[in-house]
Amino acid sequence: MARLTRLRADDPGLRDRHLLALPPDVEADEVEVLAISRFANARWEEQQQDALQPRGIIGPMTAALGIRAVGSATIPPRTLRLARLSTLNGPYRVEAEDAVSLGLPTTSTLAYVLVCPRERGEKPYPGGDRDGLKRAFPDAMPIREEERVLQWLVAAARRLGGSVRIGEHGTVLTPDVDSAIDLTVLSDSWLEPAEALAVVQSVLPRARLSEVTGTWTGPQPGVGRDSGDRPEWVAEAGGRGLSAALEQHGVTDEVERKRLLDEAAAYDEIMIAVPPAPEAYGVLVDLGHDGTLSVEAGAETTLPPLMRGLPWTVGGVVAYRVHWEPPFIEELEAERPSFEHRVARSRAAPLVQAVARAVHGAIGGEIADEADFLVDPEDV
Repeated sequence: MARLTRLRADDPGLRDRHLLALPPDVEADEVEVLAISRFANARWEEQQQDALQPRGIIGPMTAALGIRAVGSATIPPRTLRLARLSTLNGPYRVEAEDAVSLGLPTTSTLAYVLVCPRERGEKPYPGGDRDGLKRAFPDAMPIREEERVLQWLVAAARRLGGSVRIGEHGTVLTPDVDSAIDLTVLSDSWLEPAEALAVVQSVLPRARLSEVTGTWTGPQPGVGRDSGDRPEWVAEAGGRGLSAALEQHGVTDEVERKRLLDEAAAYDEIMIAVPPAPEAYGVLVDLGHDGTLSVEAGAETTLPPLMRGLPWTVGGVVAYRVHWEPPFIEELEAERPSFEHRVARSRAAPLVQAVARAVHGAIGGEIADEADFLVDPEDV
């Protein structure tokens, strides 16, 4: 029976390559879908090229005879084009001894080799490092294409329960599959704030609409009108008023000045009397010691490549982001958060999923995770 080509830990071609190591139940088409979800032109290339072989070598050579071996019962790796200069080659078979030698989890039986340019910038800045990339690149962070494909590699490992091995230092990153629990419902339907509140309250009755902390009642009485004195305007931040702004732009005629000020005052009165429909809003749920859950609704301008150009997305898409904010926000970006954070997250995760299911059930569309990978609604 044919087997995958083996990835050997002592192969010198691995020295500077980043690896995506996966458990045995991950199929190649799952990796492909995640690639298409991030890179618009991702595709399998026709020519199969072993990333660990120099170009021009067609197959393995026998050391004794220097001829190509025939009748090999191995499945050659394939090449998945990610970006202009980057490919993912595999899958390879990983034996237990090779996994141990490479520092990979013992569950790693499949591997893909990333071929990408080496592009580095400055040293990492202090702060959160949920993905572990700052730890893996202490001297200079990847930038441009290498940064994009590495961020995708870590996101794919988190989604598929795998690990990433950084080639230069051999650092192994095993992102926590539970560290990213936010979900987004993408739909062409708009829920009014009261309707969205009712949907969320069907899951969490304590939900309420997010409200501004202050209100504006318009200009002061007589401001902008002819009150016998020279018309003035409420000062803006920094001490500049509308009158001063008009002077700066050369509007010195008192008649023209009064007309513009009156138009501005009339517009404000109309906006107060008949406010425009909201283009974005939020629903909040206080989870007590576990933090806060919110649903933020607004127009979405950047869609995953899989959704671009679909009949129902060309007219515009609304994103309903179901977000959990822990009591200590900095722990969201911690590679190894505290036990208390993980406990709160474990209680918040099913609530995020339940709210996302309810919103999706009300308006349809698609559900995406934090990495913009689409999620089957039946799996939420």
